Amino acid sequence: MSSPQLIAWKWLRNGDEAFPALLAALDAAGETIRLETYIFANDSLGRRFRDALVRARQRGVAVNVLVDAVGSMELPGDFWSPLTAAGAAVRVFNPLALSRFAIRDHRKLLVCDARVGFVGGFNIATEYEGDGVTRGWLDLGLQIEGPLALALADAFDKMFAQADFRHKRPLRWRRGLRRHTVLSAGEQLLLGGPGLGRNPIRRALRTDLASARVVQVMAAYFLPPRSLRRDFARAARRGGTVQFVLAGKSDVAFSQLAARSLYQRLLKSGAEIYEYGPQVLHAKLILVDNAVYVGSANLDPRSLGINYELMLRLTDPALVAEARVIFRAAQAQGRRIEVAEWKTARSFWTRLRERWAYFVLARVDPHVAQRQWRSLPE
Repeated sequence: MSSPQLIAWKWLRNGDEAFPALLAALDAAGETIRLETYIFANDSLGRRFRDALVRARQRGVAVNVLVDAVGSMELPGDFWSPLTAAGAAVRVFNPLALSRFAIRDHRKLLVCDARVGFVGGFNIATEYEGDGVTRGWLDLGLQIEGPLALALADAFDKMFAQADFRHKRPLRWRRGLRRHTVLSAGEQLLLGGPGLGRNPIRRALRTDLASARVVQVMAAYFLPPRSLRRDFARAARRGGTVQFVLAGKSDVAFSQLAARSLYQRLLKSGAEIYEYGPQVLHAKLILVDNAVYVGSANLDPRSLGINYELMLRLTDPALVAEARVIFRAAQAQGRRIEVAEWKTARSFWTRLRERWAYFVLARVDPHVAQRQWRSLPE
């Protein structure tokens, strides 16, 4: 078995750690910058990033930026003018059209000089600035160096080339854009999206869960499919530790309602659920025994079947150990949900709203997205 090739890594535990590191990488880039994000906001942080990109272009760095049309729809029409005037290339993924509105690019990545890469849940917006406890949303990122950065650059280039999203055939990723890249025994790049058959993120996770003894999940939006819920429950019932840190405060109240509709059955199986209370939770972190998953994907139907997503699966022991410390810190700030209390504390009206939210997000939204995908020309 080959040894992991990962050269260096650093967890970015909140916006106060992530954004200075990202900006420093932009200012240090000497050849290429590839930036992909769902939300790029017209606020003080977004303008700082734009200015850093302009400076890079002015010193001769090739700059490519990809943002999602829905996530970044509030940007004014001239926002990118200073950057494009400097010679950078800025593209918008899946420009707004009612017939394909549902399918989005939710990935977040930055690669500088194909040498240093960043992944995680952070969008470029001021609400992510802070320590995640006293101020700012709680999110998580990972800085990496080595072959993974080159693989991320390749994934960006192929998505960037297909940003107009006018045909579905190129974005099936069956030619030239692999969905599941194994760089070594301990490093995997998992690329999810519509029309790809079995989602590679979901498939890898289910494989790990089949024999899992310790499962720890931190998820901003939690609505896993029935198969994954069964996997979590089975791991708990066979004596494993299964723990979830979920949103006590959410920027999407409807998603929180849907997640809470699943609590009772998971609690009855022996799983533990904690709701993070200090700030809005936006992090995506999954630990299954000796593997850690980090990236842009939530455990919900959008991330596991509709959106384009990116996750890394890594098994470096020190990296996994530090991820467990991060999880436990968030868990300690959460309120544990007890099954007896949860069963009796919610009114009939609350339960009805939860079930309605579940139906819309788990059934209606995927159905609409699938119809839009099928209607795209080959």
